[in-house]
Amino acid sequence: MTHTPSRPAGHYHPQPEPGTVSPAHALQWLATGWRLFIQAPGVWLLQTLIFILILSALGFVPFIGWAAAPVAFPVLVAGLVAGADAQARGEALRVDHLFEGIRRHAGNLLIVGGFHLLGALLAAIIAAAIGGSAVLTGMLVGAFAGMGLAAGGVMFGVLVFTLLWSLLMMALWFAPALVMLQRVAPLDAMKCSAKACFGNLLTFIVLAIMLYVLAWVAMLPAGLGIFVLVPVLAGALHAAWRDTFAPPLALTPPEQPLE
Repeated sequence: MTHTPSRPAGHYHPQPEPGTVSPAHALQWLATGWRLFIQAPGVWLLQTLIFILILSALGFVPFIGWAAAPVAFPVLVAGLVAGADAQARGEALRVDHLFEGIRRHAGNLLIVGGFHLLGALLAAIIAAAIGGSAVLTGMLVGAFAGMGLAAGGVMFGVLVFTLLWSLLMMALWFAPALVMLQRVAPLDAMKCSAKACFGNLLTFIVLAIMLYVLAWVAMLPAGLGIFVLVPVLAGALHAAWRDTFAPPLALTPPEQPLE
């Protein structure tokens, strides 16, 4: 009989299979996020302030600021989700939960951030190429026909960018939680996330519409609503991950870091 070696401690978990969730879950997730927020509003507000300050500071780094913030974003999101997970397990939320992604899975989360940056650049380049070629063609044609061609091309470029950006967001939605809480490999996490969103497309369209409305509402009081929206989103993301993947290891203590 051939001996099968045991799985090493740092081995990635296999890709979890997403389940089916109904559109009604979208409202439940947001309600869960609000409930977690009101359990520890002071800590969540401080976490959100640090979250915003870090991303803003990274954006001002000379030469690489435009790339640093998108790459770091999933790392910080993973920390927010780790805090929501701790609350869901009955633990007290701490400010330093925000840095759990750095402590436990920094390398893998930075890889997800790299895909975030590359995907956004690719979407922008493709859209710009479509819009730019349409404008150039319109200039060559001239007159009203050329203006119409240019305008139509720019609108098509915007549509293409929106579509590609939506696909990227689907791949990124669950990726930080899957890497952080289930030790899924970065690229596999993005594949799982996209699969889950496509498999429950109506549910996530409903959620996206709700988030769009909430984002506008959060901007009304001088943008201060963002300090509530970010914690609610973190809790909603954790609840969505739990209901969509329902992993058997979701509530177990965290494993040792890979790095």
